[in-house]
Amino acid sequence: QVQLVESGGGLVQPGGSLRLSCAASGDIFKGNSMGWYRQAPGKQREFVARITSDGNTNYADSVKGRFTISRDNTKLTIYLQMNSLKPEDTAIYYCRGGISGFYWGQGTQVTVSS
Repeated sequence: QVQLVESGGGLVQPGGSLRLSCAASGDIFKGNSMGWYRQAPGKQREFVARITSDGNTNYADSVKGRFTISRDNTKLTIYLQMNSLKPEDTAIYYCRGGISGFYWGQGTQVTVSS
């Protein structure tokens, strides 16, 4: 079964940290780039971070230096370590993968609020 399953979202205070996980089926994960996107209320979905099959990464300017994407090829899982969180990071975070990024997960809610 082809799927992406995110976890790790929640409520955190400004300045706090969270780590998101995305478990993928093999057909989506192996040999493909994987990425994280987010969608805040009333806004369009936007790119957050991406990691290639050989570990190269790139980030949106808004999260550079605060977020880190990584992948575990043995667990078919990618992660998004989010530090120094801000209220404007509040969004549903989606995992994306597969050939040409065809597949999306269902999303996990991240809320940054005091």
